[in-house]
Amino acid sequence: MEKEQRYRLLQRARVKTYLRRGFLLLLVGAVLYNAIALVYATKTIFKVRRNYAVILEDLSGERRVVSTIGWHLRLPFFTRLELEVPLMNQELHLGGSPDRMRIMSAGNIALWSSAMLTYRIRDLKRWGIENRSPQTLLQTDFDGIVMDVMQSREVNDLISAREKVKEDIFLALKARPINVGGLTLEEKYGIEVVSFVLRDTQFGEKLAAASEEKKRRELIAEAENYAADQEASRTRKLYAAYSDSIRQFKESIGLRDGDNEALFAFLNQQKWATAYEKNQHGQNTFVLNNSGGAVPVVLPAPSSSSDGKGGGPQRATQSPVVVRESAQSARTDSE
Repeated sequence: MEKEQRYRLLQRARVKTYLRRGFLLLLVGAVLYNAIALVYATKTIFKVRRNYAVILEDLSGERRVVSTIGWHLRLPFFTRLELEVPLMNQELHLGGSPDRMRIMSAGNIALWSSAMLTYRIRDLKRWGIENRSPQTLLQTDFDGIVMDVMQSREVNDLISAREKVKEDIFLALKARPINVGGLTLEEKYGIEVVSFVLRDTQFGEKLAAASEEKKRRELIAEAENYAADQEASRTRKLYAAYSDSIRQFKESIGLRDGDNEALFAFLNQQKWATAYEKNQHGQNTFVLNNSGGAVPVVLPAPSSSSDGKGGGPQRATQSPVVVRESAQSARTDSE
């Protein structure tokens, strides 16, 4: 009985020992975990990655740049990690958003445009130590320069000459001072402007419809002008052909430059003869070329008579009477 009792006591002692050791291990593990979590949360030990840098504020209040790649140690609660700066190419959108934004051109016409700047940080001291919230300040100055250039251009340049506008904005971002006599964007923030891109520039829906209507009207006006030019060209060709025919006719009959009176008389006769040939029914046409300058007289046809016994109507014989007077009267009639 005593052996069994001793064995039971030993077993209980072993269980208590195991429990005590397990609890101590859990307590040590919890303490270590909390210590590691505290170190991680306070970043007492921090790492600097490739193409990154860290701006650290020391216990004395001095701000310094840590750019050496690897692990670094600092005093917790007495020093502060102020900023982690990427040294790679970074993007900056117009208006702080990749979406299109509304701008006004020089003609007070609204456009929708989006743009993006790519830059690289070169001087960490200027970027992170001399400027507080450098990203916000850079965004404001970038938007101001781009707006100044775009709002000074006509709407046609912003649409059809986007490449030239883009290059002008790039040069302004590189070399134009933010204010007269001040620093440029690169000098103020210690950055390098890598590229600038106009992603989209277009009218609003109503303005685009108005532009299409204007283009349609311009095309119609251009077609009408072309038709008018063709008609004028045809008229000039007909006039030239008519002049050549008159000249050849004068040369064939041996007329000189001063013998136009006889030519006018002949043309006048031909005109009235043609009119008579086209209208020989119901009238007698007399072409009178007298000194009094009387106009051609059209006489009505004589009325038909019937004998009441079925006789048919009788029509008078038509014959043109042409009285030729002097060349002076012929020219007067033609005028």
